[in-house]
Amino acid sequence: MTPKEFFEKDHFAAQSGIKLIEIKKGYGKASVTIADKHLNAGNLTQGGVIFTLADLALAAAANSHGVLAVSLSSNITFLRSSGVGDILYAEAKERYKGRSTGFYQVEVTNQNGELIAALESSIFCKNKALPFQL
Repeated sequence: MTPKEFFEKDHFAAQSGIKLIEIKKGYGKASVTIADKHLNAGNLTQGGVIFTLADLALAAAANSHGVLAVSLSSNITFLRSSGVGDILYAEAKERYKGRSTGFYQVEVTNQNGELIAALESSIFCKNKALPFQL
């Protein structure tokens, strides 16, 4: 199984139109093109879509070592709005990787490179091998 096939099992992200673009050790990148279905009542991108985008990039980076990693905590700060037609990108970078925990930072930007949101997360590595290796 490839890493992309593994992460396509994230049905919520897939149904939201979020796609994994790149995965390498300690790094993940995902994207989504904002459509009407992604908007909140204020006609702006719903925060849950942005969080899910960042979370998929985080999952790719944290699981890139071939061991199941789960989030312990995540904090997101929304900085700029977006809307229909915007293409959002989330890039997750590993900042610390210990034996059983890690720390990651994720930036969500739009097609113009403008910062939309920033997420920080700590993760826990379970003792379970994943069905792919990088």
